Amino acid sequence: MPDKHLYLVLFPNHSLVASQLKPAPFARHYAQGSTSFFGGNFLFVEVDPDFRHDYFKIDAAYAELKPHEDGRPKATKYISNYRTIEHIDFDALRNMYYCNSFGDYVELKPGEYDPQSRGDEMRIMLDMNPTKMMALTRYNFIEYGKFFTNPELNISVPVMLYTQINFYIDDFLNEFAADPFLTSCVPGIHPSRLRDAILEVRTSPSKINKGLSLNCPFDKVSYRNLRRGFMFASQGKNKFYPLISLDDVERNFYKFWKTM
Repeated sequence: MPDKHLYLVLFPNHSLVASQLKPAPFARHYAQGSTSFFGGNFLFVEVDPDFRHDYFKIDAAYAELKPHEDGRPKATKYISNYRTIEHIDFDALRNMYYCNSFGDYVELKPGEYDPQSRGDEMRIMLDMNPTKMMALTRYNFIEYGKFFTNPELNISVPVMLYTQINFYIDDFLNEFAADPFLTSCVPGIHPSRLRDAILEVRTSPSKINKGLSLNCPFDKVSYRNLRRGFMFASQGKNKFYPLISLDDVERNFYKFWKTM
């Protein structure tokens, strides 16, 4: 009898899915094995199959998780497509899978966030779930999630997932000053708009965040252009998935590395 697995899909859609497939074949099926189609990156986390929450009808989904008549395992049984991450216990989250549109992946394990890593004047964050947007911020990687999950904030969310683009402000400003035809280093944002946003925040001490896009272009960002990793954040708890080095990606996930 095939196994029962539980997956939290984080991008491109927001879903809790039951499956009889292990992570690798689930990634291939979700990316290419059905009539559905998407382009770009695909991100999901395996969830402890014993996890339960009253919001989700997990046992009912498991009861319908039966092989097809020809013996093929049931690949996807959707449990919920709405408000998924706010009802997940961080402790139930296992490894994360960052996949391309071919179903190749790099596997990321939960780890400790190092607050001693380089601090910059501003950062570019990608909000991935439940909201999707891109923002320039003075907040560091931890403060950013703490701010946007504050229930006293009108636009807050109870739980969020975000990552950071590998971007250095002074390097960008110097390169753009030297070459006004510089190719954008941030998908969907013209360099002049990015420069203007930086200068607006830099000259307004009270301004902490500046929206750059009402879209999250994670599907257009290469793994090599991300920084630190992925952070689940709430007011009381965080869970961090650090990126592994490019050398480790090449050594252990070569098929994914070839497409970066």
